[in-house]
Amino acid sequence: MRQAIVAANWKMNGSKAQVAELLSGFKSGIQNKAAQVVVFSPAVFLADVQAQLQGSTIAWGGQNAHTADSGAYTGETSLGMLKEFGCTYVLVGHSERRTLFGEDDALVAAKVKAALDAGVTPMLCIGETLEQREAGVTGDVCRRQLQAVLDVVGVDGFRQLVVAYEPVWAIGTGKTASPQQAQDVHAELREFLAKADANMAEKIQILYGGSVKAASAAELFAMPDIDGGLVGGASLLVEEFVGICNAAA
Repeated sequence: MRQAIVAANWKMNGSKAQVAELLSGFKSGIQNKAAQVVVFSPAVFLADVQAQLQGSTIAWGGQNAHTADSGAYTGETSLGMLKEFGCTYVLVGHSERRTLFGEDDALVAAKVKAALDAGVTPMLCIGETLEQREAGVTGDVCRRQLQAVLDVVGVDGFRQLVVAYEPVWAIGTGKTASPQQAQDVHAELREFLAKADANMAEKIQILYGGSVKAASAAELFAMPDIDGGLVGGASLLVEEFVGICNAAA
């Protein structure tokens, strides 16, 4: 049985007051102890997140990290820095990093390797654009993105990471793949990974990340190959995010 993961990606949002309010609401409202809850905070709030979540069952992580341990990389954050603030996860390859900041498959793979080497669990984001979905190449795009990482970290690396499938056309748009559409892609991803190693493919957690809402979460999470969610906008609303977490059995 794969443990469900529900992750909050706050993106470039929040204030010290909002962070305190959100975390207080999460800690008091999330009743489901079966799922692992993770908060991806902007780096400037990680000290606050660490202080407020220390001793709770909620984990936290960085939204991005550089491949180097240190150096002349103004504005970047290293994995060692994230670990200083108790981060156990890091987002890698989010569609916004790929599309807005030009991160290609090779860089994403290098970041996954750096995270694994540092002992931080990468949450590897993959997914297709609307144009790619309409062209019928969703599977090709996702397989390419997975293969690029497999080529670098191998099966053993995949045993230590989490995959988040995020259809780019459903992020922040209010559009959501139907539970069956999402399940079909997740099953295809697991089938692809099984060609590399069946045991790894069976155990790896594959999350859905496309405008997940409390109202749709239970039906999504009931699908056999959907192991939780990477939640964007709804994670900035206590009631919505708590509802999503409590829907993950």
